[in-house]
Amino acid sequence: MINFNNFNGKKVLVCGLAKSGIAAAMFLSAKNAKVTAQDLRTDINIPNVTLYLGKNPDDIIQNFDLVVISPGVPFDLPFLEKARVLNIPVWGELELAYHFCAAPIIAITGTNGKTTVTTLVAEILQKYTQKAIIAGNIGIPFVEQVDTIFADNWVILEVSSFQLETIHKFAPKISTILNITPDHMDRHKTMEIYRRTKERIFENQTPIDFTVLPFDLFSQTETACSKIFFSTKQPLKTGVFLDGTNIIAKIPALKLDAVIADVTKTKILPENAVVAATLALCANVPQDIISETLYNFKGVPHRIEFVRTVNGVDFYNDSKATNTDAAIKGIEAMNRSTILIGGGYDKKADFNQWIQHFGDKIKHFIILGATSQQLVETCQANNYTKYSKVATLNEAVILACQKAKSGDSVLLSPACASWDMFDNFEQRGNIFCELVNGL
Repeated sequence: MINFNNFNGKKVLVCGLAKSGIAAAMFLSAKNAKVTAQDLRTDINIPNVTLYLGKNPDDIIQNFDLVVISPGVPFDLPFLEKARVLNIPVWGELELAYHFCAAPIIAITGTNGKTTVTTLVAEILQKYTQKAIIAGNIGIPFVEQVDTIFADNWVILEVSSFQLETIHKFAPKISTILNITPDHMDRHKTMEIYRRTKERIFENQTPIDFTVLPFDLFSQTETACSKIFFSTKQPLKTGVFLDGTNIIAKIPALKLDAVIADVTKTKILPENAVVAATLALCANVPQDIISETLYNFKGVPHRIEFVRTVNGVDFYNDSKATNTDAAIKGIEAMNRSTILIGGGYDKKADFNQWIQHFGDKIKHFIILGATSQQLVETCQANNYTKYSKVATLNEAVILACQKAKSGDSVLLSPACASWDMFDNFEQRGNIFCELVNGL
């Protein structure tokens, strides 16, 4: 068995060498573990680490005390099943870092809004304590920072369902599930499995911890920790909710009954403002700091991000909308006739609901990527005829300029991941911004 405080001489296999995998391998090597790093790619070099590249580690898995997998490595691969049969622990980088973290954690998951809420909560805590660290699925490996985190810090983690598949003891001080809508069905197969995976975020929390949950989804859910509900759809007897445009907090456990902020003074979606305020209240941040930060927060790149105005047409980058629910929110955020650019990597999503939200607002739909044919067929099935198919993002931007008139907007909101044409959604969004800025 692994001694969680001493990896000296332990044999650890790290699988998947993207950001978090490389960070985990280097971290374990620094802890004097005997690290083997595996990936199907062959163009990788990590100092002081044995490399096993170009194939899966089926034939060597029995040689290790621990396996650490990156989020992108499917949890049901044969070599991982073999590890479980052999009682070799299989962790993710999140679990690894947690065992070395001295600070309380605010962990944020959900289908949509994770990055915005994580960034906003970190800004609120930073303003309050100057000791808030942001990490996780937001692009900063937790394990990369954990040795510089002290007990009086707060760690604000964006956590994905892929990361939650591999937790064992991970237990944040405060957790939240922002929402759950269909996503990653290519990996999780069913909504039931997807939901259960998200719910793992609070499975190890205790009665002195908080979980912040949407009332409409979790009102009947039992947890060992204290539940704080939030809602933008209805008033709550206890919890945090919208009353008109005001965020109201009624939390007896925190001795709170107050107006926190007016959402019309913020630049983000109301649900993100409500849940960020709730998380900050659970961390005992004063109300005035919460409201001031909400009002000054400018949002995050690639999430309904204003790029520029060209000939009276406003261009928006919503590349982070990698599923239909996020893309629907992008449409709802537009207040004018819109040329929509969408499509991308196929995650086995159903696009009907997204296209049914087009209404009169979407003036023209420009389709690209691996899901092009599926999107064309879905448009036809829903009697939506104002669409065009293009081969590249550059062609999409040129066509959008031709279709848009002064007073319109152009929105890149793909409802799909980016991996068919780009390395990630950031690259897709950055290229879109470059193309728009070059007009």
